[in-house]
Amino acid sequence: MNRCTAEPTTTPFRIEVVDKENGWPVPLVFLETTHHLKFVTDNAGLIAIDTPELLDREVYFHVRSDGYEVPADGFGYRGLRLRPTLGGSARIEVSRTMLAKRLGRLTGAGQFAHSQRLGEDLEWQESGVFGSDSVQTIVHRGKRFWLWGDTTLAKYPLGIFDSSSATTSLQPLDLPQPPVRLQYDYFRDDKSNLRGVAPMPGSGPTWLSGYLSLPDETGDQKLVAFYAKIKPPLEAYERGLCVWDEETDKFQQLKVLWNKTVNDEVPKVLPQGHPATVTDADGQRWILLGDPLPTIRFPATFEAWQDPAKWEPLSPQKTIPAAEDGKPIEPHSGSIAWSEYRRRWVTVFVQRFGEPSLIGEVWYAEADAPTGPWENAVKVLSHAQYTFYNPRIHADLTQTDSPVLLFEGTYTKEFSGNPSSTPRYDYNQMLYRIDLDEVCKVHDLDSP
Repeated sequence: MNRCTAEPTTTPFRIEVVDKENGWPVPLVFLETTHHLKFVTDNAGLIAIDTPELLDREVYFHVRSDGYEVPADGFGYRGLRLRPTLGGSARIEVSRTMLAKRLGRLTGAGQFAHSQRLGEDLEWQESGVFGSDSVQTIVHRGKRFWLWGDTTLAKYPLGIFDSSSATTSLQPLDLPQPPVRLQYDYFRDDKSNLRGVAPMPGSGPTWLSGYLSLPDETGDQKLVAFYAKIKPPLEAYERGLCVWDEETDKFQQLKVLWNKTVNDEVPKVLPQGHPATVTDADGQRWILLGDPLPTIRFPATFEAWQDPAKWEPLSPQKTIPAAEDGKPIEPHSGSIAWSEYRRRWVTVFVQRFGEPSLIGEVWYAEADAPTGPWENAVKVLSHAQYTFYNPRIHADLTQTDSPVLLFEGTYTKEFSGNPSSTPRYDYNQMLYRIDLDEVCKVHDLDSP
């Protein structure tokens, strides 16, 4: 007698972690066994388990994630028991404890590593980038340009130290919710290898800021930036201006503003940070630069950008009062944008010397003018022992009058005191979402 038997499955056990409120997948959730084997959800909120010692037996998983949790038991442990089996699955619901909603990782390798082991998201293509520091982005000549600082590759930690860059369509996100699948078209060399785009003369890394697309006197758009040359540990020894060469797809040095060997005293007015554009009552368009609050402004033209005589220094407030108790919060880094929905200027910034993380507590605040006064600071994101810096608001990645505000920043263990790096996520860009109606309701802010 012939007997039919089913083929044994080799598909790993599928764990899906979702937000209890909306069912969205939650990236960056840790599951840890009692013998300290750690797993981290990917951009689709998935974990694939085929570890032999965990299969076909009851396993307790501690569950932890900045901003998300499961209920604690009588001993204070937050976790649950599962029985992993090949081909099996489980769903874990976590409750959000912060105002920001984590949408996913935008850079780095293995964004869908667990998904692909489970036979899902197989169309996702790896870029070759393993780590990216501090994003700059601007729309230029019909495309969205992206630029990052020091970039980690598989072959070396500082694989690119003169800024990596890429382009996307103007609206590269389908919806402002997870899973995030943002595919970049990186600039590469003639052998398809990733390359830098800002080879400024001098030793050490090149960092760019103040990424802008400005019209010259003929109406031609110029992609420009301010550069800094860096020597160990993190000291800038030269600052200047650079302009994008449309033929070589690289930045070319235009002007040195300051060099330490020539003049040891740093100029009082040095443009840096993220830009915002504002039009005054006379119809004059201005560029404001700051990190986060504006420290300088100049007319929105290529000619004014390169003329220090046209740069007007601004004096940003040193602290922003918290909405809850008026406590002064000192900004460390961030950006500003106009919110059509709130009919006010908004900022997302990292707190200097925050708690519990030194440079990982992220706040939101508002003002009637880009120069302030800024008020009603509300904490929207917190990290237990990790750093999150240089948040960039993406006001133009949602509808003009949307109540949703998106921002991304660099997630890294640097400056945190944490001895362990989060696999795949460390030193990469994370995207978050703030629902402004929720912020206003929780903290009793004025309705738009």
